[in-house]
Amino acid sequence: MFLPRRKNIREIIRQSKEKPLKKTLSSIDLIMIGIGCTIGTGIFVITGIAAAKYAGPAISISYLIAAIVCIFAGLAYAELASMVPVSGSAYTYTYAFLGEFVAWAVGWGLVLEYLIGASTVASGWSGYMVGILGAGGIDLPEYLTKVPSEEGGLINLPAICISLFIGFLLVRGTKESILLNRILVVTKLIVIFIFLFVSAPMIDYENYSNFAPFGVNGVLIGAAVVFYAYIGFDAVATTAEECKNPERDLPIGIIVSAVVCAVLYITVSLALTGISHYSTLNNPEPLARALRENGSTIGSALVATGAIAGITSVLLVLMYSQSRIFFAMSRDKMLPKFFGKLNAKTHSPTNSAIVVAFFVALVSGFLPLELLSNMVSLGTLFAFMIVSVGVMILRKYEPDIKRSFKCPAVNIIAPIAILSCGYLVFELLKKNGWYFLAWGIAGLIIYLSYGFRKSPLKKK
Repeated sequence: MFLPRRKNIREIIRQSKEKPLKKTLSSIDLIMIGIGCTIGTGIFVITGIAAAKYAGPAISISYLIAAIVCIFAGLAYAELASMVPVSGSAYTYTYAFLGEFVAWAVGWGLVLEYLIGASTVASGWSGYMVGILGAGGIDLPEYLTKVPSEEGGLINLPAICISLFIGFLLVRGTKESILLNRILVVTKLIVIFIFLFVSAPMIDYENYSNFAPFGVNGVLIGAAVVFYAYIGFDAVATTAEECKNPERDLPIGIIVSAVVCAVLYITVSLALTGISHYSTLNNPEPLARALRENGSTIGSALVATGAIAGITSVLLVLMYSQSRIFFAMSRDKMLPKFFGKLNAKTHSPTNSAIVVAFFVALVSGFLPLELLSNMVSLGTLFAFMIVSVGVMILRKYEPDIKRSFKCPAVNIIAPIAILSCGYLVFELLKKNGWYFLAWGIAGLIIYLSYGFRKSPLKKK
């Protein structure tokens, strides 16, 4: 019933030109977006939590496994992005090769990836901000900084405030948001190198003696948990219609940002578990606290400041990306026209940005961090699997379409990406299967009640 509802790639590209977004982004901007979205909560927060609960010092191996999976999927993404330089990322690509129903499922998974991902980041931002304020003698009441579920608080107010502030910036337009992102990315990269420089002499190799305390299974679960930290290159694909030269710049932005971030994650996780025993890292500001406990007050303050900058840039890019996903789905009549309306002055989807800001504020203000991060990984892995399938299908059925980048050894790399993503999904479903099922059912209800009836492909 659903598979015949499939869009031709040339039709997708033609349709994107009827309602164009403003083209302002260069390849450097895309690399900055990729790094800006990838290096944040994953490196400043989840590294410590995952080490303490799942992998110990072997969290560095978890990051390496996740990076390999991610880079394989990234090569598939890069090929599709060069073929279909249109907003919507995996959602748009899937529309071209697997049809409307699967495209909706992927789009709904991307909503999980970006909206819930942004909520996770806002929660991490709150943890670091509370730590900075506390170090300065300003102690916020716990009931205003902790969520009701599991933490016994009332509301995570700092998370709500930063979500609404980023929403305000996005409403102002893409150009201003990208300028801020550049500043934040440079700041956090400087801070990460300061952390590595300061922590190197403090490393106690005794902390590595029990390198994998939770065994191989713990390392693999850790890889599944931290996987969401690599979603930055996926965000690059959502910028397609705002790139000056998308066929060339999108593959560059996706691949370069994925490789740079993988190296940073592995080195930082090794340094962190070297200066502090892994069992002490289950807190919302592990890098800053680890330096503080090793006597480096100045280093701790710098890292905390850099974490705020870094996490803010991730939040900015995630919320930006989700607004573009909503825009693409609205253009295809999968969502109401409200989400696709462009601001006359900035040529950006202002309504989508406002909805995203309020949703992120609501979720981050009331739900716990670990549940959110696991759900994000599930949405991300699902999208990666579909993209890897798609690149093989299009090689066979659309061989003549121009590709400015080709995934090398596609019949080896794409299946490896599919199998490895599938395994990580299996590990996460053991703990979060019911939540993911509920999310999927909600998406199916929305599709059948709105998108299926409104789709312009219905008549065709």
